This record gives sequence, structure tokens and C-alpha cells, in this order.
Amino acid sequence: MAALSLVAATAPSSPPPTTEQLTSRMSAAIENLKTLRCTVKAQERIGGNINQARSIMKLTYNPLRIYIKNQKGVEVLWLAGQNNGDAWVYPASFPYVTLSLDPKGKLMRGSQHHTALQAGFGTITDLLHTTPLRQDNSFSRSFRYTGDTLLLGRTSHVLRSDYPQFRYVNYKAGKNETISSVAERFGCGEFRVIERNGLTIGEKIPEGKVLLVPNCYGRRTTICVDPKTYLPTMVQVDDDKGLFEKFEFSDVIANQPIPLEEFTKDYKGYKL
Repeated sequence: MAALSLVAATAPSSPPPTTEQLTSRMSAAIENLKTLRCTVKAQERIGGNINQARSIMKLTYNPLRIYIKNQKGVEVLWLAGQNNGDAWVYPASFPYVTLSLDPKGKLMRGSQHHTALQAGFGTITDLLHTTPLRQDNSFSRSFRYTGDTLLLGRTSHVLRSDYPQFRYVNYKAGKNETISSVAERFGCGEFRVIERNGLTIGEKIPEGKVLLVPNCYGRRTTICVDPKTYLPTMVQVDDDKGLFEKFEFSDVIANQPIPLEEFTKDYKGYKL
């Protein structure tokens, strides 16, 4: 699938932001979220196929509370400090009973790139985040403001990283290495490490095992940002095989109070 085609939008009434202004404003907008409601359309490449899903999400931060319902009727509720760290999951299929599942475990991660705990914009800030643990922070520094585009009829600022040096490299695992620590070291996300090396979610990696790991998150990464809220409206990542993932955010309502009863199992309309 081709990368996002940018279309010239109406000239803005105020001076366009610099790259530094846009990245700092977006990061601040995400970090300052207290509550979030949104609809997310997701496309993720799994085993060579593009899986599509549409979900509604409700989140509060500090403490973190997450409710997700997808188009198939699957519901997820996760509350910090409750249910022994597990999520309540209504599978919308046999046996039609609510389950308690590890949000980082195989049953909840098998058909998606990210965990329920990364709902909202958690993954996006990681793309721009530099850390001393990274072997190379040049990908995070490669984003540039490239102008504006029309997305769903609205103007969005565009941040884009073109990183042709994207490739898989050999990495020899160190002592007590985990999938998470490898992904953090390379800033590549856990999914590709798992998929390319035939690993099981959550397993420890034997010291000295040689893995094939991406040296960054993508070859081309495009983030569209709402010029009013500075929250993302779309993120698309392409790699050596084409489209890796794309998330579109709509019906975004930020920092409006969400009643606590909407984060309970017996809230009206839920099947949890």
C-alpha cells in the first residue's frame, strides 16, 4: 500500500510552526491529557495481511483507566491497581463470559501490534522519544514539519520521518534480556522482534542468542497533528515491506470529565 499522499491545504492564518514547536506542542498536549474519548481506525500488518479494526476508547490518566470496545463487540476494561493487574475482557464469542486476562499476554496481543495499555497516543510519543538506552537516536531526531494536509476535511500539520537506512540488524542478546528491553534499545516496538524471531510474548531471551531486529521503527513515518489541539489525527508507518500500521483518530474529546461509573463492569450498555 502506498504511503500517505499529502494534499495542499488552505493557507493557515498564522505562521506555520517550526519542527521543534510542533513536536514540543504535540508532546505537551499528550502529556497533559487528563481524559480522552476517541474513535480509532486501525490497520496493522500481521503475518503479511492487513488486519483492520475500529474501536471506541475512553481513558483517564493518573490513575490510568481504560475502556475499549471494537466493532465486533469485544470489550476491554483495565483499571490501575485492580483485578491483580489483569484486564476484564468480554470476548463477544463463545463462551460469552467475561475473562480476566494479562493485557501484555499472548491472548490479548496475538492479533495486534500494541497492548491495551498503549491505547490512545502512547505509541506516538515513543516515536519521538530519545533515551540513553537507545543505541541510536537518529530516527527520533529525523522528524520534520513538511507542511499541511487535508485529512477528513480538516487541516492537519504533518510531521514526517524519511529514514531510508531502516533495516534489520543482528543483535546478540545480553544477560537477562527480554523482548521489551530489546525493543527499547532499538526503538522498534516489540511486535517485529517477536514476529521476525519466532518468539513467544513475554519470554526471556537466552544470553547470546542472535536476533534479527529493526534498527528503528520505520522507513517512512507520517504523523498528522490537529493545529488546534495539537493531538495526533493520524499516524502511518511504512517499512521495507510497505504499510506496517496506520491509526486514524476521530471524534476526539480531550480533558472533559468522564463519570467514574463508565469505568465499572456494570455500567449500562456494557456486557462485562
